[in-house]
Amino acid sequence: MIHVSILCVGKLKEKFYLEAVEEYTRRLAPFCRLTVTQLSETRLPDRPSEAQIAQALRQEGQEILARRPRGAALIPLCVEGEQLTSPALAWRMEQWAVQGGSAICFVIGGSYGLDEAVKAEGVFRLSMSRMTFPHHLARVMLLEQIYRAFQIQAGTKYHK
Repeated sequence: MIHVSILCVGKLKEKFYLEAVEEYTRRLAPFCRLTVTQLSETRLPDRPSEAQIAQALRQEGQEILARRPRGAALIPLCVEGEQLTSPALAWRMEQWAVQGGSAICFVIGGSYGLDEAVKAEGVFRLSMSRMTFPHHLARVMLLEQIYRAFQIQAGTKYHK
């Protein structure tokens, strides 16, 4: 069974996000071993300088790279990444699973994004949209798209 990991910077607090993550975790159980790991976002002042932001991203990036599963295909989510249709994501996930030894690791950064070192380690940069979303919502959206990808692969009617 494929192992799908999601490394997320920032902790979910809102009940509706937590419930959505629980729902998709339950739905994904027959298709994959899912691990969602929350990493702490580096605290910054209210108006951080570019240097402070860069330092925070470096620290978060080091933790992300240290916590990624060994051998997993690393997929950072970033606005400059490539947008895919749901069927294209399903196809890519099959390819990444084969290339990554049956393990895929998606990475969602915090409110300031991801360090370039994390992006450079990725086998593919994925963008959900050119629009900006809260990283908590991006987690739910990613889980839904992973679930949809497995439904597409299984040939169900979930994806019409």
